[in-house]
Parts: sequence; structure tokens; C-alpha cells
Amino acid sequence: FLVGTVANSLGAGRCCFRSGRAVSTTNLFILNLGVADLSFIVCCVPFQATIYTLDGWVFGSLLCKAVHFLIFLTMHASSFTLAAVSLDRYLAIRYPLRSRELRTPRNALGAIGLIWGLSLLFSGPYLSYYRQSRLANLTVCHPAWSAPRRRAMDLCTFVFSYLLPLLVLGLTYARTLRSLWRAVDPGAAGSGARRAKRKVTRMIVVVAALFSLCWLPHHAIILCVWFGRFPLTRATYVLRILSH
Repeated sequence: FLVGTVANSLGAGRCCFRSGRAVSTTNLFILNLGVADLSFIVCCVPFQATIYTLDGWVFGSLLCKAVHFLIFLTMHASSFTLAAVSLDRYLAIRYPLRSRELRTPRNALGAIGLIWGLSLLFSGPYLSYYRQSRLANLTVCHPAWSAPRRRAMDLCTFVFSYLLPLLVLGLTYARTLRSLWRAVDPGAAGSGARRAKRKVTRMIVVVAALFSLCWLPHHAIILCVWFGRFPLTRATYVLRILSH
């Protein structure tokens, strides 16, 4: 919680206060990513932690709906923003001159607006997905939908918030690396150019790997619940905690 809050705050602040430099599309997307991640950490993580530490839900019916809605809202926003960053980097490297008219701060802000609009669209149903109820003398926040509706919703969330963004990241970063390594003649380029290429390559691989690995456990468990076997045991309880 502390590491995520500090890291995202510093990242967002660095994008906001870059004195003497014009605002770039990449900085706007990174700022938006920091806002989405910070919103998730501050607004969702503390409440989510209580689900695994307290016997019941103590925050009321409104927060029962709002917290889970915000979880999926920020999750979609982060995924879509990462996909937008990968597309922005691909255009900047593959078409450095032709993409200048497209890669403007105004268009980036429009893309960010579209990202949040799509995030609202895909996460809106979660406002009714959960509800507060009394079960066995405990107040709990639990899914209110029928199993078929929940399965369909969770599958849509997996496809649109993880699978498709991961596909976009994979395709754009693969093409970016291909263009990057073809851009400079290895015989004419100095060691500095090769070092720069290796640095960008490492950054791209790390970003794509972190996205896929960090969200994979969460989605894998959800898919196992619906399409496999996931009994409620102490071991699976620990796995659920670690997946968050």
C-alpha cells in the first residue's frame, strides 16, 4: 500500500511538474495511469483488505457497491491506458514524422476521455453485482447476481480488461522492437545507439511482463472458479489473498 501510493504519487507529480518541457502524449498517458493506479490503491485496497481480515462487512451498503465498482473501473482504466501507451510508442518509433499530427496533447486528452468512458461502460454493471446482506448473524458484502450472469460478466471482464489489452501490448511492442532494431544500421551505429536500443528493449519487456504477470493470478483464479475446480480451503484462501 505504502510503496504503491508513494511510487504512483511521485510518478504523477513528475509528469505534472516537468518545468521547461512541453507536455507530451506519453506523459499524459503516464499521468492518467498514475491517477488510475493511485485511485485503486487509496480507494479500494484498504476496503479489500478488510474482506480477508474481518468476519463481516462494516462499511455499509453504499460502499459495498461503490468499492467493487471502483475496483473494476480503475482496473479497466489502467489496462486501457497501458494499451494506449504501447500504441503511442509504436507510432512514435515506427512513424516519427507522420504521427506528429496525430500524437498531440489534445488528441491524447481525447483518448484519455475515451478510456474512462469505456471503463465506465464495462464497470457500470458492477454497481448492481454486489449487495449487502445479513447471513448467519453477519453483515456481508457478496455477489447478488445469479451464477450464469456472474460467469458471463467475469468472462467479459477477463476478455476486455486483460486479454485484449495484452494482445495490443504484445503486437505493438513486438512491432516497436522490430522497427527499433531495423532503424539503425548496426555497422554504422555506435555502441551508444546499441545501448539505447537495449535500454528501450528492456523497458518494453518489463512493462509487458509486469502487466501480464500481475493480473494473471487474479483472472486465473476467477476462470478456475467458473470453468475448473477451486474448492474453498485454507490454501485457496491464501491464493485469493496473494492474487490481489
